[in-house]
Amino acid sequence: MFARLKKIYHEFPRLFWVVVVVSFIDRVGGTLLFPFFALYITQKFNVGMTQAGILLGASSLFGLIGSTVGGALTDKFGRKQLILFGLVFSAVSTLAFGLVNEYSVLFPLMVVVGLLSSVAHPAHDAMIADILPEKQRQEGFGILRVVGNLSWMIGPTIGGFVANINFFYLFVIDAVISCVVAALIFRIIPETKPEPHAHEQHESFWQTLIGYRVVLKDAAFMAFMVAGLLMMTVYLQMYGTLSVYLRDNHNINPSGYGFLMTTSAITVVLFQFWVSRVIKFRPPFLMMAIGTIFYMIGFALFGIVTAYFLFALNIVIITIGEMIVVPTSQSIAANFAPEAMRGRYMAIFGLSWAIPSTVGPGAAGYILDNYNPNLLWYIGGALCALSVLAYYALHLRLGSKPEFAVVKEEATSPLPVTTD
Repeated sequence: MFARLKKIYHEFPRLFWVVVVVSFIDRVGGTLLFPFFALYITQKFNVGMTQAGILLGASSLFGLIGSTVGGALTDKFGRKQLILFGLVFSAVSTLAFGLVNEYSVLFPLMVVVGLLSSVAHPAHDAMIADILPEKQRQEGFGILRVVGNLSWMIGPTIGGFVANINFFYLFVIDAVISCVVAALIFRIIPETKPEPHAHEQHESFWQTLIGYRVVLKDAAFMAFMVAGLLMMTVYLQMYGTLSVYLRDNHNINPSGYGFLMTTSAITVVLFQFWVSRVIKFRPPFLMMAIGTIFYMIGFALFGIVTAYFLFALNIVIITIGEMIVVPTSQSIAANFAPEAMRGRYMAIFGLSWAIPSTVGPGAAGYILDNYNPNLLWYIGGALCALSVLAYYALHLRLGSKPEFAVVKEEATSPLPVTTD
């Protein structure tokens, strides 16, 4: 086990591991607060989940705009500056949320936070794509997923303890961690934006923004996006709608739902390295189709099974798909992008999460409130089936292109023997 981890460590550049460690610290700070944010709003301002949901939806909606602008800024000015801006703004806005005492002030604050907090998102993915060669990106994004899930195992536990003392301390700690991470990035992580080639002409920011036309005209990439939108609309129900469905239809309390999410995180931590290594040598679009099949099965079964242990099994099935889909989709998006347009491609790719998180919860809530709740999961299974077909069609159409070629498995050779 340790020998395998040591081998993986030496396969990746040192700078990548620096980014991984810094990302872990940042994500622990985020997971300290995020799971308790809706609880904080409903408790402090005495409002219901509908009002809290509207606030979170507004943040996602304006985040679409912020991320789009951020992709152009990333390509124009570089990754490091955008990430530093995002961290400093995150610290300021987090403290602002903790200090606000009027519910009406939350709306304009959420709009501003939605716009500016998403500006740095494309820069993070672009930096990883800069650091890693194509053959390592899929596995590299998988390593970041393990780090993300480790933070979910640590952050909420500490956050729950702190919240019992004083909610405001969560905002202070998160802000401090953001500042610490910003200082680390400023001191130890260099700018990774590739230097422009000699023949490339200098372009204004407006020309960079107009460059989104190139992304939108990339028919293959947009087909990949449509398949992702269908799949992600279903997947994101696991983090909001599912808890309400289990509570109202199967009398499963929040702690029971929390255990299901912990099951998912533990599965990722235990098996993501192995899964990433296996799928690294398989056709990427075919892997997307197979991973989405696991989504299709797992989510559809929520409308059929009734026992708690079967709900846990569903989560494991979905998490298997997640371990395949998430790192593969990030790698594919990065490989679609020309070197000079990585920020803009990753910004549009981010819409495959942002759009479903904006419209998905409301659509799911309408179905739960007005129809047989199980219908939600049957529809989810059907949407995943359409996504599977789309990914398989992309495999047939693009699987032979060099940027999506299968990584050749290298033959292992014994380590050389050295003498002192």
